[in-house]
Amino acid sequence: MNSVIKNKRASFDYELLETFTAGIVLTGTEIKSIRLGKASLTDTYCLVEKGEVWVKNMYVAEYFYGTYNNHAVRRDRKLLLSKREIHKLETASRNSGFTIVPTRLFINERGLAKLVIAIAKGKREYDKRNVIKERDDKREMARLLRHTS
Repeated sequence: MNSVIKNKRASFDYELLETFTAGIVLTGTEIKSIRLGKASLTDTYCLVEKGEVWVKNMYVAEYFYGTYNNHAVRRDRKLLLSKREIHKLETASRNSGFTIVPTRLFINERGLAKLVIAIAKGKREYDKRNVIKERDDKREMARLLRHTS
């Protein structure tokens, strides 16, 4: 069972420019909850502090069988990236209008949790309306093609 948790709002609210895959420093109960798919990336963001990248406000539910060893559900978690990637993220996040957004959380083939983060630029309201209009048009075209054949 390979659980993939996506941040669907990220691609709607932001224009994703460049993506990176990062490892996450987790405790034992956190990785067990993520493997069960009990995590969420809504309202999550990343910060670069003192040469380290941190994911803030990521929700990982408490593990059912974790007793007093359970973790805090919304604690800050450190991301593991190369120095070159961290430098790239830091320079991009300093620019006005750019932010670092988590887009996908998954377990790789070796059983490790990975977080896909992206350098993103906020979309304007009319950009969002255009995305909705294009999606509705595609849906309508597909419906008409199905209906005629």
